[in-house]
Formats: sequence, C-alpha cells, structure tokens
Amino acid sequence: MPRQVCPTCQRPLNVCYCSALVHIPNRIRVLIIQHPLEQKHPFNTGRMAQQCLDNSELIVAEHMTDDELGQLLKPSSALLYPSLAWLPEVEQVAPGSALAASLEQLVVIDANWKKSKKILHLHPKLQQLPRVSFEGDLRSGYQIRHSSMENSLSTIESIVMAMQQLESDRDFQAMLRPFARMIELQTECAAPAPDRE
Repeated sequence: MPRQVCPTCQRPLNVCYCSALVHIPNRIRVLIIQHPLEQKHPFNTGRMAQQCLDNSELIVAEHMTDDELGQLLKPSSALLYPSLAWLPEVEQVAPGSALAASLEQLVVIDANWKKSKKILHLHPKLQQLPRVSFEGDLRSGYQIRHSSMENSLSTIESIVMAMQQLESDRDFQAMLRPFARMIELQTECAAPAPDRE
C-alpha cells in the first residue's frame, strides 16, 4: 500500500511541514520557473516558497517559446541569479534603488546548477533581464541536500534574502520556518533508532 502524501507539500504525512507554512503579502510578484526534475524532488523548496508568498506563481518547464515566456514576464522584471562570467553583463538591482522600487516581478529558477544553466541557455530573454545577485560568504542551512557550487543557497533561502532586500518593510524571514521544519523532520527520520535493552 503506498504511503499517504500531503496534497499541499506533496511529502509523506510523517514529514509534512505544512503546519509551519506562513503567508506573506508581497508587492513584487515572484515567478518561480521550476525544472521538471525538481518538481518531484522530495526536498525541493521552490514549491515551499510559492506556498508562503501570496503574490507568486510556479511554472514547471524546461523550455518555453518566446511567446510563452513573454506572457509570463512583466515589463519590469529581474532575474535572481549569480553574476557568472558566461552571462551577459546587465544592470544589477541594488536595494533602495529606483529600479528596485519600480520592480514588478522577480524571476527565480528552481533547479540544480546544471539544469538552471540549461534553462538560461534555452531562454536568452532571461539572461538579458536586470539581475539580483548576492556577494560575500553565504551559508545555507540546507543540511539534507548539497550543492555542486560553493557559496550557494537553496531556492527558498535565496528568495528570502532577495525579497528582504527589495521589500525591507516586510519580514520574509518567517518563510524559513517550513524550511527549518523540513530539515528537522528529515534529520529525525535519518537518525539511527535508539538501542533497545
């Protein structure tokens, strides 16, 4: 008999984190483009972020036509992504800037690094968007999943950091509660059972 799964977080009921979900009214719409392989990953945090943000949308796709992507992008959109050497140089969205104040949408790619690069290669329009990037020593709380790239954060941690900078009048840190709960539950499941006497 298959395990029962929560319809909201799509996790087995014994590791459901939904009791920790929050709802935050955000001005800047967050568009999460999730790679199809990420959709089924048990520790994906793109879905979690979308459930916490009132003004957000999650699209599952690796490739879209220019028309399909154009319909999703708002006139004033920015891409949340590191400024890597192979990407074109574009305007950086600085916190408190006029561009940040006029920003309508933040586009986020939810995938591992290899798949996120593929999505960007397939969509030059995304590469040309103004960019939100972070500098400095970044430390992820993602103990149950590891990245192939140093100094990287999970999707939800990246969104929290970006939105906190872009909409500093709101507290986006609360979005990390379900993330922490997911890690806590998974750590408990992975812990060895105590010895019985």
